[in-house]
Amino acid sequence: MCELGLVPYADALAIQKLLRARRQSERLPDMLLLLEHPPVYTRGRRSREAELPLGEEFYRSQGIEVIATDRGGRVTYHGPGQLVGYPIMRIDDIGSYLRAMEAAIVSALAQEGVRARSRCSEGPDFTGVWVEERKIASIGLHVSRGVSTHGFAVNVNNELEPFRWVVACGLPEVSMTSVAQELGPSRAFSPERFRGVMAERFCHALGRERRLVSHARLGIEGRAAGAPAPQEAIPA
Repeated sequence: MCELGLVPYADALAIQKLLRARRQSERLPDMLLLLEHPPVYTRGRRSREAELPLGEEFYRSQGIEVIATDRGGRVTYHGPGQLVGYPIMRIDDIGSYLRAMEAAIVSALAQEGVRARSRCSEGPDFTGVWVEERKIASIGLHVSRGVSTHGFAVNVNNELEPFRWVVACGLPEVSMTSVAQELGPSRAFSPERFRGVMAERFCHALGRERRLVSHARLGIEGRAAGAPAPQEAIPA
């Protein structure tokens, strides 16, 4: 899996832009980046001011950045303990791609004993993955010249309180959950293992096989602070 560690959101945007250009010119194959972000609210293209009701000054006083992005969707929160996946892939059908991504997350969660589902039939605001009526994973994409950026965020063992300070996903009554919350304190759980399962299920859902490459091969050495070993798995 492509482990970039803890990466500031602005740096992750720059990495995606660089890799997207190389994918568009066929200098790289499809790839999947797995990482975490320091606390940040991101605003998608359909976001509204009312979704940040406490004001950006309050959020920044809590140590949370607020950044506008070009992805689809509304406001969401990223923070340590949340697994973020950015596939940089050439795609033909956005709807099928979204459904495959949801299916991969549902399958990975099932491996950990969490029963989840898609609610895509209820409209675009319900894109993502849910446990009963609680949202556990968000999805937002941008596609340029046939290549996708952004992707998914699965709440693993991150804080959930920051979601309650905004209108998360544009849904005033939404209740966010996480793998850790669903399993409870009595269930042994390995976030590291879950990352590997998520990468495997994503590649399987998209009909890809994983293979290892170096940071130098991707041209991003030194760009991802906190990256562990200099190797990743990308869908081939």
